[in-house]
Amino acid sequence: MIFEHEIPKGSRLYFGKTAKLKRELENKISNILYDNNFEEIVSPNFSYSQHQSITDEKKLINFSDVENNQVSLRADSTLDVVRIITKRLGRTTAHKKWFYVQPVFSYPSKEDYQIGCEWIDHDDIGDILNLIANILININIKPILQLSNINIPKLVSKELDIDIELFKNGEIAQLFDLDISWLNSLIRVKSIEDLKDVIPLVPSSIKTHLEKLLDTAVQVDYDNLVIAPLYHSSLKYYDDVYFRVIQNNFVICKGGKYSADGISSLGFALYTDSLLKILED
Repeated sequence: MIFEHEIPKGSRLYFGKTAKLKRELENKISNILYDNNFEEIVSPNFSYSQHQSITDEKKLINFSDVENNQVSLRADSTLDVVRIITKRLGRTTAHKKWFYVQPVFSYPSKEDYQIGCEWIDHDDIGDILNLIANILININIKPILQLSNINIPKLVSKELDIDIELFKNGEIAQLFDLDISWLNSLIRVKSIEDLKDVIPLVPSSIKTHLEKLLDTAVQVDYDNLVIAPLYHSSLKYYDDVYFRVIQNNFVICKGGKYSADGISSLGFALYTDSLLKILED
């Protein structure tokens, strides 16, 4: 029996002090983004293209529009925001820096609040990483900033003819079982110095992307930086250097470099619900 006052599992309820903290957090981060010349956009809750963003399409909440085309509740904002700006609003604005404060939804009834931004037609990821560092400092937390490059696990998989699912599932023990010296060294990389040491050891096909990861890492003005060259994201569109921010087993941010319809861009999403749990503690 479901009571009228029940809320679906996975949905969010904020009230009183926590609702006030949520609003203050959103306003504080929004003001930092405004100060960095970002403008706000509120995109539709409904989308025709969510399958292009999410690896596991079973997480999408699908239904049909009036012409029986498949529509999904928004599970990710990035590609929709970029396409709305570049294709639908392209004649009315030339602005490239946008942010949004809005939830995403996944099957069966999960909702998550996000504060995200997209920097369209810009490919210097050091700029977005230092923006994230600035936000973290201003909200008085110092989580781990984990830096990766999606091309590295893909190329290692190809080089060794092993299943990419090992990387997607984080099955590090099986990678150690291969007992390959340079791979063992790569798995153990955590710092900039580790990364410098491993670059001469790896096959030439992988070296260029490790060097790109190193070039990015040295730009970041943040002292809780961890390098994770073999991490593989669950989002489809990242195609180069990307990152996660982690504290107390909560992932509080993801972002990176991607291409949408031939335009190279940068973006991130801060996960408001996880941030609130950390700030309340």
